[in-house]
Amino acid sequence: MGRERVVVVGGGFGGLNATRALAGADVDVTVVDRTNHHLFQPLLYQVATGILPPGLIAPALRSVIKKQANARALLADVHDLDLEQKVVRAEGPDGRPLELPYDTLVVAAGASHSYFGKDQFAEFAPGMKTVEDARYLRDGILSKFEMAELATDPQERAEWLTFVVIGAGPTGVELVGQVAELAHEVLPQDYRSVDTTEARILLLEGTGAVLPPFAPKLQRYTKERLEKLGVEVRLNTLAVDMDHDSITVKGPEGEETIRTRTRIWAAGVQASPLARMLAEKAGVETDRAGRIPVNPDCTVPGHPEVFAVGDMVSLNKLPGVAQPAMQEGRYVGKVIKARLAGEKSPAPFKYFDKGSMATIGHRAAVADVFGMKFTGLIGYVMWGFIHVLYLIGWGNRLGTLYTWARALWFSNNRGHRIITFEKANDELAEGTTRAGRPTPILPRSTPGAAAPPAVSPRDADRTG
Repeated sequence: MGRERVVVVGGGFGGLNATRALAGADVDVTVVDRTNHHLFQPLLYQVATGILPPGLIAPALRSVIKKQANARALLADVHDLDLEQKVVRAEGPDGRPLELPYDTLVVAAGASHSYFGKDQFAEFAPGMKTVEDARYLRDGILSKFEMAELATDPQERAEWLTFVVIGAGPTGVELVGQVAELAHEVLPQDYRSVDTTEARILLLEGTGAVLPPFAPKLQRYTKERLEKLGVEVRLNTLAVDMDHDSITVKGPEGEETIRTRTRIWAAGVQASPLARMLAEKAGVETDRAGRIPVNPDCTVPGHPEVFAVGDMVSLNKLPGVAQPAMQEGRYVGKVIKARLAGEKSPAPFKYFDKGSMATIGHRAAVADVFGMKFTGLIGYVMWGFIHVLYLIGWGNRLGTLYTWARALWFSNNRGHRIITFEKANDELAEGTTRAGRPTPILPRSTPGAAAPPAVSPRDADRTG
């Protein structure tokens, strides 16, 4: 009898931790992903605002697992999970079909943007889930300042310098804080014909507070800090319509149309279509966010050989953030190893909540850790320490610390602001989708399947 074959779909936090947990086990692990890298999404906004280069937060999967002799990585797009035949079907970049037979399957396909049933918004308000998203957001943000420099009409210039971020979870707060610092502190001396400090930066949130999952004390601090940075915080305000030149919002005082050339979506999330496909194959129902329910040991109901982890699953009402995915991945690895050894399975999965954090610009953050609340510089240092610790590889950790020191502490500059005429032209071309890319909102889904309705996340856009 051959070695146990384990196929892991997804190289994010859940999939990678499951793979690493199987190091040294008598198994052959195949990790299949639509990208060739593991992405540390919590720092993706720093790529979008020119602080970090992508390579520091997105190491190649092959490099990450190169010392794990029983694991390999494949770049392919999974389009079928055959639970009866125990085969994962995918296709390579050139369209060639691939069949990956398994004895154990781990699905960690993550989640993507949700526009709450208004998918047309994707054309005008791109989100930030991938390295490509962050790069094109960076191109778009910087291109708007370039266009403001060229504009001679005050109204047109004001539109180029108006930035709207929709959604005030940690990603929205961190992103809008950095856009404000770019406009008000970093760029003013770089331009001659335009005063970038005149930029209007808005943060829209449909609930009554920024950072909805956080304690009221931290919410109040965050709002006050953002307003000091020059951000207009609009609470109880929803985006109801938008086009290439404006966004219409509905708040406590009714509807208002804001002229702007930049809208960034950070408001909603729904599970990967693979969650719906897996649920249909297993005969179970997904929840409103498209997440598949799993058993306490992270197995799919009726299929003990199939595990699902991360923010594509519904388990104990856990938030869709990095820590649950990481812990679930490690737990699944332990369950598989126990089965192979003929030992009793570990106790049901139990999540250890290590707290929540978010930065608010330079040298300010909020942290809720082990029941204690921190703000300001202390929170910022804690945030930086934890995030560097979870990066993969000492080279990336040291490189990130050096880049932060250079960009944020010593020079107050953003060293990764390279754009070209062609990129700016693509970004500014009307009638295109997602910064000139005809990219679908979500990865491949089951043919004919409708997208599930979405729910407002507990910042569920923080994991892969």
